[in-house]
Amino acid sequence: MFFAYNDIVNAAKAGSVVSFPTDTVPALAVDPQKTEAIYHLKQRSLDKPLILMGASPDDLWDYVEGTPDEQAIWQEMVNQHWPGALTLVLPASAKVPAGMNPRGSGTLGIRVPDCAIAQRLLSVTGPLATTSANRSGEPPLREAAAIAAAFPSLCVLDPEVYQNRIGSGLPSTVVQWTGGDWRILRQGAVEL
Repeated sequence: MFFAYNDIVNAAKAGSVVSFPTDTVPALAVDPQKTEAIYHLKQRSLDKPLILMGASPDDLWDYVEGTPDEQAIWQEMVNQHWPGALTLVLPASAKVPAGMNPRGSGTLGIRVPDCAIAQRLLSVTGPLATTSANRSGEPPLREAAAIAAAFPSLCVLDPEVYQNRIGSGLPSTVVQWTGGDWRILRQGAVEL
């Protein structure tokens, strides 16, 4: 079932799982305190962390921590690639709910999508825990109708709101800060 923009915002604020487009693949998103809902909906293993997506870098920095030198390096990477299809995996701060990374690795993936409707929504809801819109182990769904059919209870943003423009279909590139350099965990839309 498709929902208007304001209904998606209200559903997300109420803790429901919602779906909206990004610059890569459509997202399933939920309040970071309610991550169990995404794991249940996707039938996702608890050993797979979620990504915290925000409207701007400033919305995300409180969720990670590092030295001033590290933060300067992270900011340089952000300046080059955000908004965009790059996920940074950084040391998590105490602000991160345990459900974001049930493995307890002490890290958190963060991203700002290069998608106006996603940024607009996230600027109102605040950062959301996200993952691709699909059942675990299946390819990401790219069309709003397919997402609504696969997840009938889900609040899916009406494709008319974003004129049916969909992302690249490529996943984000994921890089992890190792304490001294970046390690590519997944090569995706951004070439590093």
